[in-house]
Amino acid sequence: MCLDDFTHTRRDILKLSAMLTAAGALPMLSSLQARAAAEPDAPVRIGYLPITDATPLLVAHNNGLFEAEGIKAERPVLLRSWAQVIEAFISGQVNVIHLLSPMTVWARYGSKVPAKVVAWNHVGGSGLTVAPDIQEVRQLGGQSIAIPFWYSIHNVVVQQLFRDNGLQPVTRPVGSTLAANEVNLVVMPPSDMPPALATKRIAGYIVAEPFNALAEDLNVGRVQRFTGDLWRNHACCVVFMHEHDLNNRPEWSQKVVNAIVKAQLWTRDNRQAAAQLLAKDGENRYTPHSSAVLQKVLAPAASDRARYEAAGAIQHGDWDEQRIDFQPYPFASYTEELVTRLKHTLIQGDNQFLAGLDPAHVATDLVDDRFVKNSIAAVGGLKAFGLPDSFERTEEFGF
Repeated sequence: MCLDDFTHTRRDILKLSAMLTAAGALPMLSSLQARAAAEPDAPVRIGYLPITDATPLLVAHNNGLFEAEGIKAERPVLLRSWAQVIEAFISGQVNVIHLLSPMTVWARYGSKVPAKVVAWNHVGGSGLTVAPDIQEVRQLGGQSIAIPFWYSIHNVVVQQLFRDNGLQPVTRPVGSTLAANEVNLVVMPPSDMPPALATKRIAGYIVAEPFNALAEDLNVGRVQRFTGDLWRNHACCVVFMHEHDLNNRPEWSQKVVNAIVKAQLWTRDNRQAAAQLLAKDGENRYTPHSSAVLQKVLAPAASDRARYEAAGAIQHGDWDEQRIDFQPYPFASYTEELVTRLKHTLIQGDNQFLAGLDPAHVATDLVDDRFVKNSIAAVGGLKAFGLPDSFERTEEFGF
């Protein structure tokens, strides 16, 4: 896609914005209710984007973990945009998705979608990639940076990073004149980001993996900063499920979450195998990415860390962050902090609903942690994921 023609992106944004209103969601919610009534024992139907955020869902399917729990699962449905993911989910075509954590706030409170976060899907797994000649964040002033969506942790984190470096995030039409301290944010599909960077239509992008690794592989960009080095162990995508399943099929819902938690644990212990099964030459061809690029994310060489620390992409080596990691518990402190920061983040479209949100209420209302707590206990507690044995934590930042 050419940066000068945002037709596809604009169409997706407009479609998603229309769907995520109370009126826009109503027809799809009617479809959801009809499907639930017609098929009360529906199998697991996963909707996903071909990014590493989907890893636990795809591993659970590939490894037969749903069947091991005694429930049926269909082949996951690869979708091409967040608009497609939301549409398929709200209408009931799929019943388990990974979704950008801020987008769940928009869905539940902007359009009253009856769904909840049941677990985190992964932590970290994103980065700010810039043109090779960019060495400091301040050099992005007067240029355009791509983000995957307004309601994304990427947008929240990069705006804070810009402000801390004396830059002002703005949203202007392509070709607009920018002040030296302004950074223009443009929404772009992840797959379009490396080509746009290579042709110098943007100066960088912040997005989920493996598109940062892909820029490195193609020699068109370098990682300026990993998001996990800015917000320690932040959630990016979370597992989103319908309330009617959680309330009417609690045993089934528990087994779904069990499988996902076990998939996360397996991935932590089998990173190279996970990269291979996700790759385009894997048996199920879940993603269009090469195993080599996925290895850079899931099972990077030991020498990579020293190189990133020397370059400044990692500035908090003591955090011992993985490029992408997996742990399922949805800490309330994160949700509260996310809602607080969203209120002060530049977001296009009608975002007035954010002003009335109470972060503490959202942390308990948006998230249903009943099932994941059981699942975590069954695999040995949070210590199985290398975490302290506590469901509370303090958010740490490294801007």
